[in-house]
Amino acid sequence: MAATSVFMSTPVARLTTNPSSRRTVNFAVVRCMSQDQQSSPAPKKVSTKFSDVLAFSGPAPERINGRLAMIGFVSAMVVELTNGQDVFAQISHGGVSAFVATSLVLSLASLVPLFKGVRAESKSSGLMTSDAELWNGRAAMLGLVALAFTEYVTGSALV
Repeated sequence: MAATSVFMSTPVARLTTNPSSRRTVNFAVVRCMSQDQQSSPAPKKVSTKFSDVLAFSGPAPERINGRLAMIGFVSAMVVELTNGQDVFAQISHGGVSAFVATSLVLSLASLVPLFKGVRAESKSSGLMTSDAELWNGRAAMLGLVALAFTEYVTGSALV
């Protein structure tokens, strides 16, 4: 970060040690201030190490799980509305292979920008922010669990 220094000198009245002596002392106050030339702080370097990206508090786990939950919740509701199958019937009738394929594609698509050092926070603006995505993902996770639990307790599809 580049900074410039500004020196200011303020004269102060003369002081004498003894009125009969000709010895006088002049004092000046010098102030030093630094001014930043950049108005915004430099962006901090983002780690692209595998262990940092996939760490428990890293950027990838919650974002990927949220994206999978959003797709899973919407697709579970669409299949329920069209075929009348509950979540457990969807899983037992070939839903696992579709889930694994979707998970792989979505995980890889989410990890590539993170390994390049691009964060979702830097690309978010307007209505669709990275915080909104996280909250929607959390709601979808809860909704998917609630849907499966409700269907398990009632023994039939929700709709």
